[in-house]
Amino acid sequence: MKLPVAEAPQVRAYALELGRRHARPLGVVAALHVLAAVAGLAGPWLLGRLVDAVTAGTTTGEVNRLVALGAVAVLAQTALIRTAQRRSMVFGEGVFAELREEFVETLTRLPLSVVERAGTGDLVARTTNDVNKLQHAVRFGVPRVIVAVTTITLTVLACVLVAPLASLALFLGVPALVATVRWYLRRATPAYLRESAAYAVLDGTITETVEGARTVDALGLGARREARMDEDLREAFTAERRTLFLRSVLFPSVDLTFVLAPAAVLLWGGWLASQGQVTIGAVTTVVLYAYQMIGPVWELIFWLDEIQVATVSLARIVGVRLVEGDRTAGTAVPTDEHVVAAGVRYAYREGHDVLHGIDLDLRVGERLAVVGPSGAGKSTLGRMLAGIHPPTGGRVTVGGVPLVELPLEDLRGHVALVTQEHHVFVGSVADNLRLAREHAGDAELEDALRAVDALGWVRALPDGLATEVGSGGAVLTPAQAQQVALARLVLLDPHTLVLDEATSLLDPRAARHLERSLSAVLAGRTVVAIAHRLHTAHDADRVAVVDAGRISEIGPHEDLVAAGGEYAALWRSWQHT
Repeated sequence: MKLPVAEAPQVRAYALELGRRHARPLGVVAALHVLAAVAGLAGPWLLGRLVDAVTAGTTTGEVNRLVALGAVAVLAQTALIRTAQRRSMVFGEGVFAELREEFVETLTRLPLSVVERAGTGDLVARTTNDVNKLQHAVRFGVPRVIVAVTTITLTVLACVLVAPLASLALFLGVPALVATVRWYLRRATPAYLRESAAYAVLDGTITETVEGARTVDALGLGARREARMDEDLREAFTAERRTLFLRSVLFPSVDLTFVLAPAAVLLWGGWLASQGQVTIGAVTTVVLYAYQMIGPVWELIFWLDEIQVATVSLARIVGVRLVEGDRTAGTAVPTDEHVVAAGVRYAYREGHDVLHGIDLDLRVGERLAVVGPSGAGKSTLGRMLAGIHPPTGGRVTVGGVPLVELPLEDLRGHVALVTQEHHVFVGSVADNLRLAREHAGDAELEDALRAVDALGWVRALPDGLATEVGSGGAVLTPAQAQQVALARLVLLDPHTLVLDEATSLLDPRAARHLERSLSAVLAGRTVVAIAHRLHTAHDADRVAVVDAGRISEIGPHEDLVAAGGEYAALWRSWQHT
């Protein structure tokens, strides 16, 4: 499954809405650039006047006056350009900051089921490559396009006002330029979409290979992964070769237009001057304007290509907003903390169920251990009980209300999931913990850390709770990162917890000690512990054995051992090990 990509009308609507929200600063930026462009027109016009004055005979005072006016125009243009560029950069930063915040908010609200099915590569590519490309265009491209369009428009108007007939030669190369640009635009968007998609797949392949390096090495899959990467690289090369071909047609065509316009004005204007229809000064002014337009036109074409890239990136970013939610929040309020699963089925792919009609009544305050072979569906069941994914059949309720009908903020107050996967966010240890409770005081943070046996090593950090961690900060071991995740859970304080191998990164002795410490904190709460270490099952009130997507046995540890079934065999094997 791929995340959606917005269509052109949706991208335009979003861009227009963004423009409306920032209309005032955009207007100020445009006005400053118009004034700067007008000041830039003074030089060629004054030079043309000077040529005509000298031709007709003039005084030193008149020459000095025109030169002084030119100097004033240059100084005014310099000041205006500096001010306009500064305001443009501030404007770009403001717009991009808003885009970035909206995108992060959208990402954090994506249904986890969609994220998992989409895979790592597509989402990583949109949050890195696409955001970076869009950032470049917003910060630099939008201001430069405003400058280029304003300068070209005003320069053409000035040419027409100075010498209408001579200005006709300016447009000699326009038909060929328009045809080339239209040819390019028809092909650019699909080509850049293909290129972005190819790099998304490549990113996913590389990320998954690196993350699973140990598995690749253990199973001797190196050659297969290399072959997969080579295939992805070939597709990325082919896609990039196509976009390079488009640019190789566009840019030479623009260069030809640059050569034609000034030369045509000079020849045509010279003939008109010889016929007495224009003055030499007017021709000089128009020729200088033609040369002056080369820079803005070239910049406009350059950013036309860059903005095509950014438009594709924006389409992919806006596309994330189009992902439909996997649940609709209702207004019903749970009557109690009783969690019940009835006839729960789930399929990652339609028609391939991994859970088959599971019924489970969690007694309030009990500790249930879920055990079974790898791939049996234990983690999937845990996600159903935590409301991560809506079941494809049946339902899971808390206090009589389906979990997927609770607002996410309320849901996490009832049921929370901690897995063996963890993440340390950039910021202080305290910042990482306050993700669970924003206004928690230092004393509450220390109590949570103490509950997960982490207070000692946190106090030993250079700045304690204020120590910066994550990328560029102090490096936490996987076990420490998992303890931070568990401390968040303590702060979140839900009445039902699903622990999916939540202590797997700790050594067995440390994990055992941590689980005993957590027992005091979790007293009175309903706990579902999915584990391979069967001492967790030994300590639980009940044990559920999951096999092939079904609960094959459930009951207290002693009863299941006495029954001599699957759990008894697992227990004997684990004890022997």
